[in-house]
Amino acid sequence: MKKSQLLLSMGLAAALFALSSCAGGRSGVNLDATVKEAGKATADKNETVCAALDFSDEQEKTFAEKGLIAAPETLELKDKNGKVVWSQKAYAFVENAEAPDTVNPSLWRNTQLNHLYGLFEVTDGIYQVRGYDMTNITFIRGNTGWIVFDPLMSTECSAAAMQLVNESLGERPVTAVVMSHPHVDHYGGIKGIISEEEVISRAIPIIVPEGFEEHAVSENVYAGNAMGRRAGYQYGTFLDKSATGSLSIGIGMGQSTGTVSYISPNDTIKQTGETRTIDGVTMEFQLTPGTEAPVEMNTWFADKKALWIAENCTGTLHNLYTLRGAQIRDGNAWAEYIMEALTRYGKDAEVVFQSHNWPHWGNDVISSYLKNTAAMYKFINDQTLMYINQGYTSDEISNMITLPESLEKNWYTRQYYGTVAHNAKAVYQKYMGWYDANPVNLNPLTPSDSAKKYVEYMGDTNEVLKKAKADFDRGEYQWVAEITNVLVFADPDNKDARFLCADALEQLGYQAESGTWRNAYLSGARELREGTTTDAAFKANSSADLKKSMTPEMMMDYMGILTDSNAAQNLNLKINLNFTDTDPYLLCVDSGVLLYQKGVQADDADATLTLPRVAMFAILNKDEDQQKNAIKIEGDQDILKKLTEHMVTFEYFFNIVEP
Repeated sequence: MKKSQLLLSMGLAAALFALSSCAGGRSGVNLDATVKEAGKATADKNETVCAALDFSDEQEKTFAEKGLIAAPETLELKDKNGKVVWSQKAYAFVENAEAPDTVNPSLWRNTQLNHLYGLFEVTDGIYQVRGYDMTNITFIRGNTGWIVFDPLMSTECSAAAMQLVNESLGERPVTAVVMSHPHVDHYGGIKGIISEEEVISRAIPIIVPEGFEEHAVSENVYAGNAMGRRAGYQYGTFLDKSATGSLSIGIGMGQSTGTVSYISPNDTIKQTGETRTIDGVTMEFQLTPGTEAPVEMNTWFADKKALWIAENCTGTLHNLYTLRGAQIRDGNAWAEYIMEALTRYGKDAEVVFQSHNWPHWGNDVISSYLKNTAAMYKFINDQTLMYINQGYTSDEISNMITLPESLEKNWYTRQYYGTVAHNAKAVYQKYMGWYDANPVNLNPLTPSDSAKKYVEYMGDTNEVLKKAKADFDRGEYQWVAEITNVLVFADPDNKDARFLCADALEQLGYQAESGTWRNAYLSGARELREGTTTDAAFKANSSADLKKSMTPEMMMDYMGILTDSNAAQNLNLKINLNFTDTDPYLLCVDSGVLLYQKGVQADDADATLTLPRVAMFAILNKDEDQQKNAIKIEGDQDILKKLTEHMVTFEYFFNIVEP
């Protein structure tokens, strides 16, 4: 049976809306490393969600199902070594099932909708493959081929999506690629649909907003190690797919773990209103910088009355701050650009489609969808600033601010990905920074040092744990997590504190409507029980293709990041970099700090290096054999050893919930 038939036959509507009674739950705490069931407080809270939301409103479900053309009965994709890199098969347990007590019923509903995968028709000549990665891949039919929007994160996923399209709609070549913004899930799969050789030989345009490559590199390289580790928490990389594990993250089922690729763009959109006509398809672009990404763009198809809204609208509250770590996004600008899209295209639009979740059809629906989405970000921005100007701190504001009922009632404004709480903190950070003006918090002790003092003042740790157990039974999970984590930071070997903290985090995860919050809570619980994950299979992929696009400035900046300047504070070097394929540079190390000047060479340099730009990677990787083969040194022959001896190697699996 085809998936399309399966979905129709299994009565998914009943699964979505006949939710769990949320009865039961346990009392008492067994302090061990086992995964627990939902406590009574969690069951009661999730039952409250059942009662508060209108599960009879099926508009989003109807849109999610609309236009299905074809899909495999099961979907599980593997890399060339047989490792599973993407699986919808793993989420089969959500089909035709009520929400268990261990899942917020709103998130369960969203998971069921994101489990709908396959090839869908958006409108005549526009198609999407959804559920083949965290992102949607979109195919616009031209006169001779496919114009592809946002080719997913992994090559294995994009290749499978391309195969489904060609098998279902007839094989066509790729005639252009549009990448809406520089997040890896929107470009990493590009080599699954086309090769660099094809791009060159057939002069295939790869269209991006201005600044795309700079931000793609800086976000994924400069803080890439830490961001990758934290992304494991955000996306639930370490968790089982289950009713006590990872579910939807609101904008998809999480990240694929396949091969990440990159091809440099060759066509840049520099201003709103620019058009391109490719393969008979005319596209008008709207730049939206500082919204969901530092650079981003929407696309208008006038002849089809179709608006590609990229990731500026996603059918859920998105992030002004992402839990993996990234630059703060501007809620005010985000709202303004959505309203600009409404002004430019709203009166004519009959369908809005996007890079996550499903399209929205009908001009009246679209108008409300755009206005309400803009209103979310504007509300969070403005209300946070109102409270800031009354002297409230970040933590206070995040616990005070809630969306107006008229906004909160829409399924597409629910907090499946971002949350009002952490987005309000993002606004605070954008305008006020980390400091809350209380001088006590100017330079606090490290978590481990303060934890030891707290324990010293508490006196009897066992008595603290006894009180924490009682608070746990009362459902005060946030406080229990906080106080037991203090005990863990004071003494990581305190198993009772670790297990109780894990149990509290677990209950918070079961209650979370946000898939990313659920993943973070449950990932923390897992590592408290089992220790920090060290399995390399969970390590984030890095793209060698992307690193090859780094400019000399980026490479030298990254070298500075790698250098332990305190250890190298007595190091002073002056090096001429004579690149054979780009401008020369002068690299100086002054008291361990790396500085550089473009187009400058020093007569008194300690050494002159003649090298191609890519040979810088041999220096960054401390690969002495490659250095000898690719770099000619005049002057101090030990210069590279001196330059690299204080460069550190980043440990990927650093601790998060313990010191």
